[in-house]
Parts: sequence; C-alpha cells; structure tokens
Amino acid sequence: MKKLYFVEPIVAIYAFASFLIFPLVQQYVYRRLWRDLTNSSYPVSDNSSRCAPTNGSNHSSQHEEVQRAASLFSLYSELFSMIPSLIVTLILVSYSDQRGRKVTIILPMVGSLVYVLSFLAVSFFELNLYLLVVASFVSSLFGGIGTLLGGCFSYIADRCEDGKEKTLRMAGVDMVIGLLSGVASISTGYFLRATGFNWPFLTSALAQLVNLLYAVFFLAESRVIENQGEVSCGMAVRRLVKGVQQIFSGGSRNRNYLLGLLITIFSLYTFADFGGLSMITLYELNEPLCWSEILIGYGSAISTTVFLTSFVGVAVLSHCLPDVAVVFIGMLSLCGGLIFVAFAKTTLLMFLVRIPMMFAVMPFPVMRSMMSKVVSKADQGALFACVAFLESLSSNIGLAVFSSIYAITVAWHPGFTFLLAASLCIIPMMMLSLVNLFRAEESEEETEPLLSDDRAPTPDEAPVA
Repeated sequence: MKKLYFVEPIVAIYAFASFLIFPLVQQYVYRRLWRDLTNSSYPVSDNSSRCAPTNGSNHSSQHEEVQRAASLFSLYSELFSMIPSLIVTLILVSYSDQRGRKVTIILPMVGSLVYVLSFLAVSFFELNLYLLVVASFVSSLFGGIGTLLGGCFSYIADRCEDGKEKTLRMAGVDMVIGLLSGVASISTGYFLRATGFNWPFLTSALAQLVNLLYAVFFLAESRVIENQGEVSCGMAVRRLVKGVQQIFSGGSRNRNYLLGLLITIFSLYTFADFGGLSMITLYELNEPLCWSEILIGYGSAISTTVFLTSFVGVAVLSHCLPDVAVVFIGMLSLCGGLIFVAFAKTTLLMFLVRIPMMFAVMPFPVMRSMMSKVVSKADQGALFACVAFLESLSSNIGLAVFSSIYAITVAWHPGFTFLLAASLCIIPMMMLSLVNLFRAEESEEETEPLLSDDRAPTPDEAPVA
C-alpha cells in the first residue's frame, strides 16, 4: 500500500473534531453544576438570551455560585493535566529526532480520543462529573495539541527542501486550523439544540478515530531511520538539554540577553492571551449576556477569524514595518480587545470585541521568526522544542490562574480577569523597547556567525545513520 506524505488532513480533522466540542465542554459542566447546586433544571429558551428581568436576586446568586464552581472545575482540570502534558511533550519532541515524527502525531490523537470518549460516557450514563478531571489527566499522558502541532510542523520541515514551500505549507496549516475550527464552532450550537450533548461528543469521537486510522495506516514516516539500534527516551532528553545549553553557550552576551528577552516576552504574552481568553465562554453564559448555545457557537466561530486576519496582517505589515512594530500592534490589539470584553454587556458589543482583537495572533509567528534569526540553523530544533515547552507551560498556568481569579471575582466584577489580562499585556509591550536596545548594541561581527551554518555539529547533534 502506497502511503501519503500529507499531514494537512490530520490537522483539518483534528481542528474540526476539537472545536466541535470545545464550546460544549464548559457548557456541559455549567449545566451539570447548575442542576447539582440549584436542584433545578437548567433554563433553556428559544430566545437569544436566557436572562429574564423578573428572575430576581436569588437567580443572580445562583448564577454566581455556578460560575464560581465551573471556573474552579476548569482550574482542577488544568492542574491535573498540565505537568504530565509538558513532560510528555518534551520527551516526544526530543525522541522524534531519533525515531521519526509519527509518534508525536499519533499519541496525542490517542489522548484526544480518550478525552472525548470520557465526556461521552459521563454525558450518556450521567456519571460523576469529576471523572472528567481524571480523564484530563489520563489524556495528558499522551501529550496534547502542542505535541501534535509540533510533530506536524516538524514533519513538514522534514519533507520540504525549499524555504518558500516550507513557509507556504506551514502557513496553510494555520489557515486550515482557523477555517475548520470556525465551521465546527458554527455547527456546535445548532447540533446541541437539535440533539443534546451525546451526539456531538460521538461525532467528535468518530472523527478522531478516522484521523487516528489515517495517521497509523496511510501516513508515511517523514524520517527514514536506517539504524535500528535502541534510543532510549532518557538519551533523547539528554540530547535535548545539551542542545538548549548549546543555544546560549554558542553566542555573545548581548545575543544571549536578546534571546532570553524574546523568550520572556513570548511567555508573558502567551500567559496573558490564553489565560484571559479562556474565561470568555463562562462570561458569555453569565448575566447580563446569558448567551444561548447558538450565540456561543457564533461567537466561537467569529473568534477563529482572528487566525485569518492575523495571517493577513503579518503578510502585509511585515513588508513595511520592522518585526518589533508588528509584534507591538498585535499585543495592542489583544489589550484593546480584552478591555472591550470587560465592559461588554450586550450581545452586539460582545460580537464587536472581535474587531479590535483581529491582530491578536500576530505576535506568535513573528516572535518565533525573531528568535529563529538569532540562533544558528544547527540549533533550530532545540530552540523550538524549548519554545514549545514554554508555550505549553505559560498557557496551562494562565488557564489555571485565571480560572481561580475568575472564581474569586465573578460576584463583584465578572470582567476583572479580562482587565487583569490586558494589564499584563503592557509588560511585554514595554519590554519590546529593550529588544531594539540589544539589537543596536550588537555588532555585525557578533551577529553574522549566528546566522550561518558554519558551526560544526557536536557528536550529540550528528544525525542518526
């Protein structure tokens, strides 16, 4: 059987299956907690809003109690899944250099399938809600979405010899994620209203299963390893650690300061971005918005257009502005959008917040490119493994921290978490001025060797025969 060399179908199906249930997860938890805590059925209406002006203060207190419990549930899920996912990501990324990329693609899909099937079982059999926390932990043992995307990007890098082809295919992956997640998000609300939770969970599980079968039986390995000798995971991790050390030991002091500064800015922005935006669904379910599943689906779909507008922004602005300016515009876009969310009290305003946030994704690809430019090509793999680890760490900590803060502040100001995230964005925005300072201090003699391929690889970096 002739195998294929395309990972784009995997990303497309994974994005559709994940975003089909992503808006449903918090809604399902919210409805179950509502029933358990209030001893009443969840208020479902055919109108766009479930809030009734005559419900009274008791109804408002019920909303606050359920909101607090739902955000704490998200916190527990993140805490139990964060550390295993980070460790597995590091091991799989380093191990794939010696044993091929498919392992970084297949295992996260197994974890996602376990996660979705767990939701289906809890929903169908009305099992204890906190079994989902256990499911999050078990699925994290197989890696996460960062592991899968890292494997797919590495797979594309292995297959593409031409730089333009590589850039085009990687940009295509981002576009696929944005488009398919938008289609899935629009479908979610109607699917939920027509069939309930079980059918969307089952559909997502079947899609994940088809995706897994394609990866196992039809996807060819991008790295043909002729040497069948055993390479332990411990050895792979040691090589990764040595590669990270080499990144900083092989450059000048100013270059190291610059790289460390860029990594810090990237991590802080990831923390504010993922942490702040993680509470939007709960905010939309709360008073005074009280969005229905239909509106939540439309809101999630519109949010995914940020991937498209940010891609266009990078393509256009990078031709006329320096990288630092493009990153600053993207951070300012997120900051403005978060402030807008904090004070959005109507459906129209909540939809309009996506306009100031339209360039919020721009800093991620531009900063990856900036970090790549100050590191030699022989150290690119170690760099991006380190960046992937810090990105997962920052996003998971952000989700946990903002979930707990939202639980504390929802009673007196539900929008406080968004204001806090916007305030945190100011820190990396201010630090960007130091990037130009370190760049100005670097001489041409220091920067030119860093961008060349002349450095001889160390024995640990030598390719496996």
